[in-house]
Amino acid sequence: MRSGISGIAALFVLIVVLVIGYGTVFTVNQTEQALVVRLGEPVKVVTEPGLNFKAPFIDTVISIDKRILDLENPSQEVIASDQKRLVVDAFARYRIKNALRFYQSVGSIQAANIQLTTLLNAAQRRVLGEVTFITVVRDEREALMARIREQLDKEADGYGIQVVDVRIRRADLPEQNSQAVYQRMQTERQREAAEFRAQGGQKAQEIRSNADREATVIVAEANSTAEQVRGAGDGERNRLFAEAYGKDPDFFAFYRSMTAYENGLKSNDTRFLLRPDSEFFRFFGAASGHMATAPGQPPANAAPKP
Repeated sequence: MRSGISGIAALFVLIVVLVIGYGTVFTVNQTEQALVVRLGEPVKVVTEPGLNFKAPFIDTVISIDKRILDLENPSQEVIASDQKRLVVDAFARYRIKNALRFYQSVGSIQAANIQLTTLLNAAQRRVLGEVTFITVVRDEREALMARIREQLDKEADGYGIQVVDVRIRRADLPEQNSQAVYQRMQTERQREAAEFRAQGGQKAQEIRSNADREATVIVAEANSTAEQVRGAGDGERNRLFAEAYGKDPDFFAFYRSMTAYENGLKSNDTRFLLRPDSEFFRFFGAASGHMATAPGQPPANAAPKP
């Protein structure tokens, strides 16, 4: 009986020892740091990974992430120094460098994100409100992001937080302003296109007019040269005809008649209404070209007797 009671007592003691031993040790991972709190008061901060010890039942271990954390900030409207409104979309990267201060000031990552969002918006308004729209959009964005990070890091240091980086993802005009700018740009491009088309049409008309004028001059010069050549040919032909007539009038008359026969007697129409003794057919009656005469009558070209 006594041995049974002793066994139960030993088992109870063993269970109590195991519970106390389990409550005495805790493990810290490589991605976190631990804050040991005793009865609501911080006792120590453990930053190295491994097995650690604490007082059972009265100590509580709070794990705090020591990796780089993201802060996504909603788009905010900022007024630049030239009174132009900007919609700025930015984000930040931070890590918890002082777990005790972080726990005492904000307590959790969710609360830290809310606080950092407020600080980031304030830093954006201060920095971007001192420069112009063009400076933010084009000229000095890297320098402006560095200034915002410095100011945010200085203010976040009181919460045990180190700001690693701040980036402006997008900085642009509001939607209604963007549409107005786009329409103005579109109108300007259309005006420039119409101007270029008008200049091109004018240039094309000038080229076309010059080409027409040059074509007219070339044609006129060609016609003039052709007339001169034709006139010279006609003159040479007339000269040759005159020489030929002077050398042999009968041959010249025969040649002119043969040419007339060739031009007048076409293959498709050879009908003529002429007298048989017409001068046109004089070479048909005699090879010499003299018309035949009746007996007792003098030739047609014979001189009359006195």
